Amino acid sequence: MQMGFGQAVDKSVDIPDLDNYQTLKCDFHMHTVFSDGLVWPTVRVDEAYAEGLDAIAITEHLEYRPHKADIQADHNRSYEIMKKYAKDKGVIVIKGSEITRSMAPGHHNAIFISDSNPLDTKEYKDAFRAAKSQGAFIFWNHPGWDSQQPEETKWWDEHTYLYENGCMQGIEVANGDFYYPEALQWCLDKKLTMLGTSDIHQPIQTDIDFDKGEHRTMTLVFAKERTAEGIREALENRRTAVFFKNQIIGEEQWLRELFGKAVTIEKIDKNEKRVQFVVYNNSDLTFSLKKGEHDANLIYFREYTIEPKSKHTITVKLNGGVTSGKVNFEVTNMVVKPGKSLDYQFSF
Repeated sequence: MQMGFGQAVDKSVDIPDLDNYQTLKCDFHMHTVFSDGLVWPTVRVDEAYAEGLDAIAITEHLEYRPHKADIQADHNRSYEIMKKYAKDKGVIVIKGSEITRSMAPGHHNAIFISDSNPLDTKEYKDAFRAAKSQGAFIFWNHPGWDSQQPEETKWWDEHTYLYENGCMQGIEVANGDFYYPEALQWCLDKKLTMLGTSDIHQPIQTDIDFDKGEHRTMTLVFAKERTAEGIREALENRRTAVFFKNQIIGEEQWLRELFGKAVTIEKIDKNEKRVQFVVYNNSDLTFSLKKGEHDANLIYFREYTIEPKSKHTITVKLNGGVTSGKVNFEVTNMVVKPGKSLDYQFSF
């Protein structure tokens, strides 16, 4: 995320690809005036384009449409308005709707659907069956939302029903400004896909201060190809991470590779008294490091920050005749499970 003197803020965030997958920046939960949002559908495309997002889904509420006296249309209309506009901009648009119910089961997004109208039913189970019959990818929205779960973030019997009947494939681990560690653990335990979304209703700049380097909460999708089909395949195989504020949240295998692709060792300079690692962060991500368990003869940082697009020389003093070893640390803003960050090491 770079800005030059006299230039407009660049809202895009540079995040590296993995060895076998492209890293796609996606937001699968947002609203327009066709439900309870405050913008026209094409505005969501322009925002995504300006931020360098690869894919978005407009997920209008089926059951809550406060502007319906002024905007009279069926549930597919917002997608139809933005479809060609998004194609011209190069933004992938995925069709979706939000099944909006009280707890339980709460709110869920069904994306990759073909027709939103059959999901507008009286009984919630019928809405999920209709989504499933269209081959939808369904995820639970903001599970710890105070308006629906004010005391604790709880998994209900209704969620077990949806999960066991193939009507829940993922959960929002982060939504807007909120992170739900319980949802992260459920994803790990139940093999569900982790998602992060903006759930934006207002114009994006109302919530996000780009001048300060902020970004929307989003899902990083590690896809074989930059297509809707590629995104679908990655979601089904749980190849995602959540980009939430300054944190990356996800399964260890993806975070480990992502850090290794972002922070590369350019040179190791060693003598009998010290070893120096010259590393370069080629991404727009900031990484916060903390010393891990280590050989007491290796003396190095307690904490260290690797800034975006920058080169660093990390010095390790050698005592006791040490000639080789491992510099162990945690990347504290890469979260692999509740309360646990990514362990990493530089070897020499």
